[in-house]
Amino acid sequence: METNTILLIVGGVVLGIVLGYIVAKTLEKNNASKLIKNAQEESNSILRQANSEGESIKKDKLLQAKEKFIELKSEHEKIILSRDKKMAEAEKRTRDKESQTSNELAKNKKLSQEIEDKIKDYDFRLEFLEKKKEEVDKAHKSQIRQLEVISALSAEEAKSQLIESLKQEAKADAMAYVQDTLEEAKLTAQQEAKKIIINTIQRIGTEEAIDNCVSVFNIESDDVKGRIIGREGRNIRAIEAATGVEIIVDDTPEAIILSCFDSVRREVARLSLHKLVTDGRIHPAKIEEVVEKTQKQIEQEIIEVGKRTVIDLGIHGLHPELIKLVGRMKYRSSYGQNLLQHSREVAKLCGVMAAELGLNPKIAKRAGLLHDIGKVPASEADMETPHAILGMQWAEKYGEKPEVCNAIGAHHDEIEMTTLFAPIVQVCDAISGARPGARRQVLDSYIQRLKDLEAVAFGFNGVNKAYAIQAGRELRVMVESERVSDEQAANLSFEISQKIQTDMTYPGQVKVTVIRETRAVNIAK
Repeated sequence: METNTILLIVGGVVLGIVLGYIVAKTLEKNNASKLIKNAQEESNSILRQANSEGESIKKDKLLQAKEKFIELKSEHEKIILSRDKKMAEAEKRTRDKESQTSNELAKNKKLSQEIEDKIKDYDFRLEFLEKKKEEVDKAHKSQIRQLEVISALSAEEAKSQLIESLKQEAKADAMAYVQDTLEEAKLTAQQEAKKIIINTIQRIGTEEAIDNCVSVFNIESDDVKGRIIGREGRNIRAIEAATGVEIIVDDTPEAIILSCFDSVRREVARLSLHKLVTDGRIHPAKIEEVVEKTQKQIEQEIIEVGKRTVIDLGIHGLHPELIKLVGRMKYRSSYGQNLLQHSREVAKLCGVMAAELGLNPKIAKRAGLLHDIGKVPASEADMETPHAILGMQWAEKYGEKPEVCNAIGAHHDEIEMTTLFAPIVQVCDAISGARPGARRQVLDSYIQRLKDLEAVAFGFNGVNKAYAIQAGRELRVMVESERVSDEQAANLSFEISQKIQTDMTYPGQVKVTVIRETRAVNIAK
């Protein structure tokens, strides 16, 4: 009984669970149906809305397309109208040209008819003239025969006499004309020459450049002076020996004076001092190294100056050695006048004067620039040759034209002038040097005396270098230690002083200092 009751209870529970599950599933199914239905309604609504928006967009696009079509159609019609208008104008021009051509053809036809009529008339007249000419010739021959009978001369003899008389008359007239022309030329030649020279001088304006024999080296403080002098003066002696320039260290504030007649040496000394002071290491070995580098730098600068000069003057094809000589003229003077400045001025004057006279200005410029290159000799032997002859020899050596070489050699009348360029260079050289203040004879004689002092020292054996310093009041001579002993150095100083005393004229006295230096050099590796 109890078992049946339990089974019934269990069965009822199971039945309840099953019924509950069924009911739950039924409810879920109903809910899902509702959701599906709602989703379908929403999708239909979205589709209807999308269709509506698509229709509106379609209408808008159609309207825009119609407007664009209308616009393009209007532009196309305008283009067609413009083309029609141009075609109409072209047709009108064509009709006008056809009408004009027809008129021209009619005129040409009329002119052709007139020309044919004139040709016929000309042929008739030509026949008439030929007949008249035959009649005139017959009459002329008859007259000649009559004249021959009267004069007892043939026509050829009469013609010869007439020609001879005309020759004599023409010769007399020509001589009279030539004489008048020569007299007029003599009266106007000097005036025309002065006019050409004055015009040339007026067109060239150059500043005077006077060389000095002193350069000032500025320093930041007077403490640098002690470093330049060095212990017991060894630095300053090394600088003077390497450069050949006298260095004057006095009470002048923040300045050191460099004295030498050779401007190349002064420039080497100035640049070397600048490098040494900037570097801060000043001792004899460093001084020699810096001076050597500076000398190479100055040589390169000389080449650059020469190149710039020939480019400025428009001179081409100059030999590199001649360019170098032109650059060296920057550091030379002629009677106190800077040699490069003088040569540039002479070149410009020559170019202008040659153009005025109808000659080649390029050749004249070339000769004017090179006329004084003999004043920068490369060796002591060259100094004995006159600078005009030396310059001509160099020009010939480096392939210059004969006209240029003759102008260089003849500008001081050492050789005969063979071209018109020679007197032009001579005149322009005089114009450049004769201007007031351009040259100073005193300075040139002073420099020549310094050169003579050095030349006396070089005349003795064993002399390596010689420098005239202190305005020629002292001559410093460096000798080769291998060839000259200490005793010989003392004797050499006496002999040089006696040579100067007997051969030269100078104010005051000249101190001769002979320096003999020995060095022992070893290299640690």
